[in-house]
Amino acid sequence: MSEYRERRALIGRGAAVWARTAGTGPQRVLPDGCTDLIWSEAGPDGELLVAGPDTCARLAPGPPGTRAVGLRFAPGQGPAVLGVPAHELRDQLVPLAALWPGAEVRRLTERIADAGRIVDAGRIADAGRIADAGRIVDAGRIVDAQRTADAERTAARQAAQGRLLEDAALGRLRTAEPPDPVLAAVVAGVSRGTGVARIAAAVGLGERQLHRRSLAAFGYGPKTLGRVLRLNRALDLARTGVPYAAVAATAGYADQAHLAREVRTLTGVPLGRLLQGSGG
Repeated sequence: MSEYRERRALIGRGAAVWARTAGTGPQRVLPDGCTDLIWSEAGPDGELLVAGPDTCARLAPGPPGTRAVGLRFAPGQGPAVLGVPAHELRDQLVPLAALWPGAEVRRLTERIADAGRIVDAGRIADAGRIADAGRIVDAGRIVDAQRTADAERTAARQAAQGRLLEDAALGRLRTAEPPDPVLAAVVAGVSRGTGVARIAAAVGLGERQLHRRSLAAFGYGPKTLGRVLRLNRALDLARTGVPYAAVAATAGYADQAHLAREVRTLTGVPLGRLLQGSGG
């Protein structure tokens, strides 16, 4: 079974730092309207990657046990950090080195790798202390102590790596242009189910202008963004045990059948399977 946790990021606006250890079976990443900066340990030396905004679910790379730490930008936030329009990254997973200067990527890679090595050195020391303790305690307690120490070291390593991703993003945001004020209005509007024409009128833009700015900020137009955000609202409700019919009504679907079609279209699996975790 995969392990996942997240916390709020220091860069604000709804961004989050997450950490994942892959379990067995496919690890399904769902569309959320966001872009992620990721440190993956899938390769021999680790790699910095960027995941663009997805229009449908994708499978995360790496065998069981692969660890990854990511900084998930809020919708519309990623381009200011990454330096490219979001639509250029749509449905893609690319090396950070394809977007940032090589020297900058190498420095960040070395700092993240060093953070992992420092924590791993502490793990070796812990292992020695646990082995010494084995002379006076039973084997079962030794195994439990080792597992606890391993989990704590993994969490510490991933926390340190997450902070370094945040530092890199904060450094870029300090010199970036201020956020486009239209973006917050678009997110709020589509989240309420407001039509594109009304959103465009409210922000003083034509529909085509709004679509172009949405492509650059979110990776897709406001209609697709609305579908993706509605999906995530529905899944949040369904995970709390709300009946599917009530989920559909609350999240803004025409009916339960509409909800079922959208879930299958955007995630590739039925809602029940997705909630059971068998979809990743």
